[in-house]
Amino acid sequence: MNAFVGFVRCLGFTPLVLLMAIAPTAAATPDRPNIVFIMADDLGYGELGCYGQEKIRTPNLDRLASEGMRFTQHYTGAPVCAPARCVLMTGQHLAHAQVRGNRVSGNGRIFPGQWPLNEGTVTIASVLKKSGYVTGAFGKWGLGPSNTSGSPIKQGFDRFYGYNCQSNAHSYYPAFLDNNEREVRINKYPIPGHDRKPTGDINAEDYEAENYAPDLILEEAVKFIDKHKDEPFFLYLPFVEPHVAMQPPKAWVDQYPAAWDEENGPYRGDNGYLPHPRPRAAYAAMISDLDEHVGTILKRLEDHQLSEKTLIVFTSDNGPTHGRTNPKFHVGGAACTFFNSTGGLRGFKGSCFEGGIRIPCIVKWPGRVQANSVSDMPSYFPDWFTTLSAVANIDLQNESSLSGISLDGLNLVPELTSQGTPERPSPMIWEFPQYGGIVAIREGKWKAIRRNLLQKKVGDWELYDLDADRAEQHDLAAANPEIVKRLETAYLNTRTIEPDFPLPLYDKVVR
Repeated sequence: MNAFVGFVRCLGFTPLVLLMAIAPTAAATPDRPNIVFIMADDLGYGELGCYGQEKIRTPNLDRLASEGMRFTQHYTGAPVCAPARCVLMTGQHLAHAQVRGNRVSGNGRIFPGQWPLNEGTVTIASVLKKSGYVTGAFGKWGLGPSNTSGSPIKQGFDRFYGYNCQSNAHSYYPAFLDNNEREVRINKYPIPGHDRKPTGDINAEDYEAENYAPDLILEEAVKFIDKHKDEPFFLYLPFVEPHVAMQPPKAWVDQYPAAWDEENGPYRGDNGYLPHPRPRAAYAAMISDLDEHVGTILKRLEDHQLSEKTLIVFTSDNGPTHGRTNPKFHVGGAACTFFNSTGGLRGFKGSCFEGGIRIPCIVKWPGRVQANSVSDMPSYFPDWFTTLSAVANIDLQNESSLSGISLDGLNLVPELTSQGTPERPSPMIWEFPQYGGIVAIREGKWKAIRRNLLQKKVGDWELYDLDADRAEQHDLAAANPEIVKRLETAYLNTRTIEPDFPLPLYDKVVR
């Protein structure tokens, strides 16, 4: 050993530096816990038992809620996939975000991936990695292909396995998944995510292949926990269920009543994605399968005695999928009306009404978050960058990589730990230049929304009192023009123009 130390000194290093280099990283502690952030895809506010669902079984998530805090007014960053993930990763709301809608990168690959995050973007993963966390993402990324600046490996993650592109994620039996920055073949005979069968029998087995992608993703996530159990880690799990196409395991479908599907019969693919003989049972099965995957993660943490040293967040990227041509079914045959997937809220995915953006959110943090507690505080995705940094004891004021960057979120730790509800200094904002063009602003009980901003006939502002009217049935804009004007001014004063996602009506406004 002495000879080796002498050799190291010859290289210009001190023994202390040597020991720091070879010493194992300290394990997570209650004051610097592991962080597991689980995000479902298109899971509605009312689709879990702990949020009032009466038909679909979600025992693991219901247990998670009983052991932690359930948020009743938590919001996504955007009403569709890619921009919601951008807001989550960067801590900037949609009036500041780089990615404000779903848009392909257009680089010519078969699955090109979505519009990439810029080089040098500061993500929550990069900040946690810099502070000593091992970072891994397993599931659906959607913020740029591997050969661009938006790759998860270039945006702060040490390890990625799953669907880089959301188009590839339309099938649960795809040709390949992304393993770090390489595509790996998983099915010799993959199943495309879209098909129609106007007549004849529909067999679910016709839309299955050898390897079910969610199981492979889960397996890699478990390996990550096993490998890094003795050091602090950030595990990001953007699972793909219950996004259509519906291809759930038959074992779960068979656990739900056949009578459910007698009324509408099979789904033939006429609202997009794949047919299924039992669409209501299949939709419930996707959510139960998701719940089972969450249970596997919780069990693995328990096996390694990590539960007491881990903060767990569970949420969704946006509301449940919307309707389409055939009124019996939602997109992909989803049974969102049958299951009251929005829990009585107005609107679905793609809408900035509550059903499109209010989502389930559960947080477990043993010793810090009171079991079986409920928070009615309005919160949303920009808050997680600030909150997770605080959980990891990172001082963002002195974080050099954030110089010149304005974060839009609150630190939720005081709310989580019952130390007091923090006051939000500025409104919550959504700017969405798709689905006709939408802007929504929430301040306290008031929510203003303006639709059809990209249409020839632009919609008027609407205003709702969410304390009295959570279903947004009574427009109070005409009676409260001063509130509407105040909220619009607050939005315009903070927004930046993003040329890749134009909103011409407001891009012309000079501030």
